[in-house]
Parts: sequence; C-alpha cells; structure tokens
Amino acid sequence: MMGLGALSLELAMVGAALAILLMEFWTTGEDKRRLGLVAAVFVGAIFLGSFALLFDGRVEAFGGAYVLDEFALYFKRLFLIAALLVLVMAYEFADRFGSGVGEYYALTLFALAGMMLAASAQDFVVLFVAFELMSVCFYVLVSYQRWRVRSLEAGMKYLVIGALAGAFLVYGIALIYGAAGTLNFRELAARAGDLTSNRLLQVGLLLVFVGVGFKIAVVPFQIWVPDVYQGAPVPTAAFLAVGSKAAGFVLLIRLLHAGVGALADWWEPALVVLALLTILHGALAGIPQKNFRRLMGYSSIVNAGFLLLAAASPTRDGLVAVLFYLASYLYGVMGAFMVLCLARCPGREDETCILAGLHRRSPLLAATLALSMISLAGLPPAAGFFGKLLVFKALIAGGADYPFQPWALRLAVAGAVVALYFYLNVVRTIYWAPVEEDSAAASRPIHLAPLTKASVIFSLLVLLWLGLFPGAILNLAEYAVFSLGW
Repeated sequence: MMGLGALSLELAMVGAALAILLMEFWTTGEDKRRLGLVAAVFVGAIFLGSFALLFDGRVEAFGGAYVLDEFALYFKRLFLIAALLVLVMAYEFADRFGSGVGEYYALTLFALAGMMLAASAQDFVVLFVAFELMSVCFYVLVSYQRWRVRSLEAGMKYLVIGALAGAFLVYGIALIYGAAGTLNFRELAARAGDLTSNRLLQVGLLLVFVGVGFKIAVVPFQIWVPDVYQGAPVPTAAFLAVGSKAAGFVLLIRLLHAGVGALADWWEPALVVLALLTILHGALAGIPQKNFRRLMGYSSIVNAGFLLLAAASPTRDGLVAVLFYLASYLYGVMGAFMVLCLARCPGREDETCILAGLHRRSPLLAATLALSMISLAGLPPAAGFFGKLLVFKALIAGGADYPFQPWALRLAVAGAVVALYFYLNVVRTIYWAPVEEDSAAASRPIHLAPLTKASVIFSLLVLLWLGLFPGAILNLAEYAVFSLGW
C-alpha cells in the first residue's frame, strides 16, 4: 500500500462528503434531514473498513510526509466514532438549522477528513493542510445558525482567532525550514542534535506550538472556547470539544516525540507549566458559570490541561495516558452534549430548565448526563477516573527526570478537586434543584427516537465499561504507542 492507497480512509471520507452534497440536490423536505443517517452509514462503513487495512506495521507515503501506523489508526477510529455520534446528534438537531442541512453534514465529513489526515501527518506541510481543512470547515459550522446573533458572534471570534493561529503556524514553519532545511519530522529529529542552540529553530517551534495551542485550547490560547461553545450549534460544539482537540494532540505528540528529538528537553518543562495553568484557570473560571455550554467550555480547558500534562511527560506512560484519556473524554463529552441536544429549553440562556427535573422527564438522559459529569470529574466508576489516574501515574513515573513534578502533581490534584464543584453541581441540579412547575419544558416528558435512544445508551454503557474494564482500550493504546517506537 503506497501513495494514494495509504490515503484510502481519507479519500473515502472526502468521497462520502461529495456524495452527500450531490444527494442533497435530489432530496427535499424531510429527506434532507435523513441525509444525516446516510452520512452516519458512510462513517460507520469507513470505520469498519479501517480494520480491513492490511499493512506491515508502518507505511510511509509521499516521501515520508504521510505515515500510516497503529498510532494513526487509533486516532482515526477515535475521530470516526466521534463523528458518528455527532451525525446522530445533528440528525436530531436538523430542524433548528432552517436550511442547508445537507451542507452541514458534508462539512462535518470534510472536517473529519482533516482530522484523519492530521493523525498521519509527519511533515509540516501535511500538518498545515490538515489544520486548515479542519479550521475552514469549523468556521462555517460554528456560525451555521446565521439568524442567531450569538452564533454569528461565535463564528466571527473563531474565524479571527483561527486565522491568527494559522498565521503563527505558517510563520513558525517558515522559520523551522530556514533553520533546519527540512519540513519532515524525522529528518528534523535527526538534525536536532546539531541545532539545540539555534534560536531561529526554537522561535519557529514556539510559533508552531502557539498555532496548535489555539486548537487544543491551552492557556493563554483558550480565550475563544466559552463564547464559541455557547454560540455554536450543539453538534458543532461537541465535535469541536472532542475531534478538534484530539487532532491537536495527535499533531503535538507527533511533533514532540518524532520531530524535535533532542529539543524535547527544552519543551517539556514549559509544557508542564502551561498545563498546570490551564487546569487551574479552567477549574476556577468554571465555578460561577450558569450556562451549561459555557461550563462545558471551561471543562474542555481543564481536560486540555490534563492531556497536555500527560503529553509532556518524558515516559511511555504519558503517551498511553493521553490515548486512553481521549477515549474516556470522547464518551463523557458526547453524552453531555447529546442530552443538551435532546432536552430543549427555548428562549433560556442559563439552560437551568433543561437540568432541573430532568430525572422526571427522562431518567435515561438524566443518568447519562450525571455519569458524563462524574466521568469528566474523574470519579469512579466512570471512565474518566482511570484516565486521570493514568495521568497522575505518568507524573509520578517522570519524577526522577524532573524533580519539580511532585509539585505539578499536587497542583494537578488541587485543580481536579476544585473542578469537582461545577461538575457535581450539575448532578445536584438534575436530581435536587427546584423545578419551575409553570414551565412547559419542566413538565413535558422527552420521547427519544430508537436510533437516538440507542446512541445515548451506547455512550452510557461505554462510560461504565471503560471505567470498570479499561484493559481492552488500554491495550490498544499501548500498542499504538509502541508503533511510535516507544
């Protein structure tokens, strides 16, 4: 499998997106909404097809710019599962788009293709192409409800900050090429030993990290997150929270552990400091939030801090922690946003009427949202508990290399404890907050379509399964890390 054959999953996804666009011309009314189910079938088929790929451990294409290995496949499958749940969510949300439903599904698939490409990037050119393909699609998806001022405001903020991040990324790539004479990660790693004191290369790498930092939403590049999450359509916010963040981390890991080589020692202490600041900022700023989507934005920031903390660890345990953490984070976020999508509360910005009395309107949705919050908080028996445990384990394992990491461990635990307040406050609101009895939304039962109900139950069960029996995903994560040469 060489050349275009290595890109088979990405090409299939682009073909699926184009097929949805063509089918949209021939459908009307309710049939346009059903294109979401067709798109979900395409994604599911490509997911199953990823297991049929036959290759001998590692395949490089296009002069080593693109690599297909178990690490890349782990992330591609993660993106495909996230997109599958997002498309089901978008199908339920479609009546709130007004028009352009088919285009929304197609743009989601194009963004997914960019994420999958990012998982295999081993060159700065491929990194930039993947980065921009995702970003351009999300510029449109965030502001898709164009009659809502808040949605347009979110889209404009994401566009301006995304363009700024892209500019940092391009300028950093130019400086790296000027200093090292290559854009390939492996060639850069081979030459990094002779360039450890090259200021031009260091500045270039710093600018590249700034560009990626906007994507993963770490301090001080997180300023767009709460407003964008609040203004974007619910399925878009869910895809941003999981897919975009995971894509940023796969790029960062490729760069850190396959690109900078001897320069990693210079990066890792700085990344640990940024990770701790990110955790503490997200935890403290999330406490006063009344809007559930903004709260999920600050939750995303907190979790970005924990992921960065693990990614910066100089140990194999750190990389395994990142991969498992992202899997647990996926189902926690998707469960929460799926509930938000299904339990409507028209005209209310605080969204308290969605949460208060939810256990009466739909015990299944209430249990799913509660378990999602418990997982994101890092409490047993949900998947997030084991994810955070792996991050702390990686910190302890790296203590011999970095003496300051015991302090990092204490601060990380403190941030996790502070974040418990707003996570558990959501659970309290679901089951014990006073219900506005005169509100129609507070008393109307929520009826779920069979497919939607199956998706909710799937997220709920996987959260429990990963928390109680993490071995299967942990083995996959270890195998993926092993393919990187660890």
